[in-house]
Amino acid sequence: MQKRILLAALALSFSSAVSAQSINTISQQETTRLMRTLSADDMEGRASFTPGIEKAADFISAEFTRIGLQPLAGGTDFKQTFHVYRITPTEHEAKLNGKKIAKENIFAITESKELEWKNDGKRQVVMIGENDDFRKSLGQLNAAKNDALVLVHPKHTEFFKSYQGYIGRGSVKQELGKSTSNRVFILTDQPSAKKYNLEVENKIEKLPLTNVAGMIEGKRKNEYVVFSGHYDHIGIGHAIDGDSIANGADDDASGTTAMMMLADYYKKQGQPERTLLFVAFTSEEIGGYGSKYFSEQLNPDQLVAMFNIEMVGKTAKFGPNSAYLTGFERSSLGALMQKRLAGSTYAIHPDPYPEQNLFYRSDNATLARLGVPAHTISSVQIDLDKTYHTVKDEFENLDMDHMTHMVKLIALASQGVVSGEDTPTRVDKALVK
Repeated sequence: MQKRILLAALALSFSSAVSAQSINTISQQETTRLMRTLSADDMEGRASFTPGIEKAADFISAEFTRIGLQPLAGGTDFKQTFHVYRITPTEHEAKLNGKKIAKENIFAITESKELEWKNDGKRQVVMIGENDDFRKSLGQLNAAKNDALVLVHPKHTEFFKSYQGYIGRGSVKQELGKSTSNRVFILTDQPSAKKYNLEVENKIEKLPLTNVAGMIEGKRKNEYVVFSGHYDHIGIGHAIDGDSIANGADDDASGTTAMMMLADYYKKQGQPERTLLFVAFTSEEIGGYGSKYFSEQLNPDQLVAMFNIEMVGKTAKFGPNSAYLTGFERSSLGALMQKRLAGSTYAIHPDPYPEQNLFYRSDNATLARLGVPAHTISSVQIDLDKTYHTVKDEFENLDMDHMTHMVKLIALASQGVVSGEDTPTRVDKALVK
């Protein structure tokens, strides 16, 4: 018995030494090259539906080709393209009790190309009064199934304008026709709508979005391990000190870079036991449509784990060589990662920011809702970060030495799942909202 224990300990020690040696092929020079390219100004902030994000997709595809990945089963290349619908308001006109309403005091929530309403008894009139809770009332209206004209008291002007601005930027829908109600909001001090006429027009476009996905086929062809990051960001906005490009270096060129480096690392290790999928998701910033589409192409029961990587370019609150895992308590993946990192200079911790709801704020959530042990690895101090979603999220503000160590951390921590020795428990779908 003692001999077997000794042999097992020696085998584990040898395995750890080999692993530690192999991760030395992960270089800071390569981290820097990929990061500089993805977060460069010529990517124009990688917003969905822009030439910048198309350029980024081409770059990631070329890297997958260089590494030697295969397209996903049934694919002819690495681009996984699908379509969504963008709805953009173009015209609003209204008269209420014979008085014309200024356009800046109207907005509509609708999937329809056109609405023409008058007081014909076909819809309800709802008032958000002076003493009502605007957000609570809005939530109730969003859950309603009937069309409604909503009169909003001027006391709620600030909330009204904020929501109007959000709606005015347009919305994206994976499908049309699922919404069962239309709502038109008017900011007014008039207490009733005895007579009204209104017209709403929207521009509806069917537009492409593209994930970039490749794989290394394993010996167990139908057991999948996913490594991912989202490559879209928020694009071009208001200029600050002459800079209008939100480069999205940490969010999430860092995660996409880490994913590509892990693809390169695992390709050099020979055929893995389980099949490895490497995915750069699109449109995380506008609703997670990329991960939703990806999840529909596979049987979730065959997905063993997902290592989603987001914002790993800055040192964690736990110090050097450390990261955290969102939703740590929802499966055993975090504990298995900790076991693999034992004795190394690296550490993975439970998410220290539960109030930020980070488990639901990245692409892991889509697969977690299907029961997959899908978690996000991050190191950003989200409560203190001043560059998040600003033009200051640039390459120069990141730590390439730290980021390179984050790639090494994930490489070490994931090896048990990749080799088939470790299988995390499933996420309880009933506990995922």
